Amino acid sequence: MSTQDTRTVDRPVLAYIGLGLMGGPMSAHLVSRGWTVRGFDTVPARCDAAGTRGVQICANAREAAQGAGLVLLNLPTTDAVEEVMFGAQGLAQVMQPPQRVVDFSTIAVDRGRDFIARLRAQAGCGWVDAPVSGGPAAAGAGTLTVMAGAHEDDHAAVAVLMADVAARFTVLGPPGSGLVAKMLNQLMVGCLHATVAEFTVLAETAGIEADRVPQALAGGHADGVLFQQIYPRMRSRDFAPRGYVRQLLKDLDMVLAFAKDLQVPTPMTAQAQTLYRLLAHRGHSELDTSAVFKLYERDRDAPS
Repeated sequence: MSTQDTRTVDRPVLAYIGLGLMGGPMSAHLVSRGWTVRGFDTVPARCDAAGTRGVQICANAREAAQGAGLVLLNLPTTDAVEEVMFGAQGLAQVMQPPQRVVDFSTIAVDRGRDFIARLRAQAGCGWVDAPVSGGPAAAGAGTLTVMAGAHEDDHAAVAVLMADVAARFTVLGPPGSGLVAKMLNQLMVGCLHATVAEFTVLAETAGIEADRVPQALAGGHADGVLFQQIYPRMRSRDFAPRGYVRQLLKDLDMVLAFAKDLQVPTPMTAQAQTLYRLLAHRGHSELDTSAVFKLYERDRDAPS
């Protein structure tokens, strides 16, 4: 669908719950695209920031969801999603068809599938699990990669939204399928971060012009979007969060639990998990995921 088409199709009011690292820029982008967005976050500063970008800030999640056609979730943990949807003030108690949930969060597959079934049984409402990849910059530009699970009617109902959110939107099967794809994504992301950290130390120590390595490898088998993003961050020791260490550690914990349930060995992922647990233990939970480099870094003031 073209940009012009998305502006002429009738679009539902959006309730956006979770205005943090990803939800903040995505909600602002949706406002810029002409959507009406009613938002809520438990952190007042995030609400204030979103309000300056045109999001209509509500007192709580229920107020945001009232009258919204789509309820968008972008929350940090499985427990947070459960609390918002099924807690004492849970949205499942007040939602009615044709309202639908679109959950951009990264949550555990088994519990996510349970949430989807519970909402359908309790409120008769659909749920699209739509975890994302691409980081805050892509969230703010509408160029995310979205991996989804959805029934056909729910897929059709969110198509216009996804045209403004994602550069790539793929439905892999019924509800819950997107969560499986995100586990695969996070397995790769976690292992690649650790590999690039080792790569960076070796490149800096080997006596070459290390800043030219991405150019030298571009287009080859070792190249990739993630490598091109995080290698320069590691080189410059820029660990301002685009994604938190604590979040990736949480995700790797879920990947390993999911793999264990399927009796699939994942030794490399287990090593990446260990590294991130050590990084968090050293007090770096709020840094960017590329800060895993700090476990390899020599004592020096600046890159070589």
